[in-house]
Amino acid sequence: MKIVVQIVEKVYQEAHIYLPDGLTEEAIRQVITDRYNSGEMIPDLNIFQVEFESISATIVQQPQEAA
Repeated sequence: MKIVVQIVEKVYQEAHIYLPDGLTEEAIRQVITDRYNSGEMIPDLNIFQVEFESISATIVQQPQEAA
């Protein structure tokens, strides 16, 4: 018997980064967005929290082999 299990989770990640002082709020957003989009921030991201959303299972009917 084959079962397909789907689990939905919300994963919260956290990164501690350093930015120069004196940046405006808009500049901070832009720097963070640019670092994330470029992949530069990915190594710094750590899983902070996981929230379980749902789980479901489906039985997959396999055709019977002819004898």
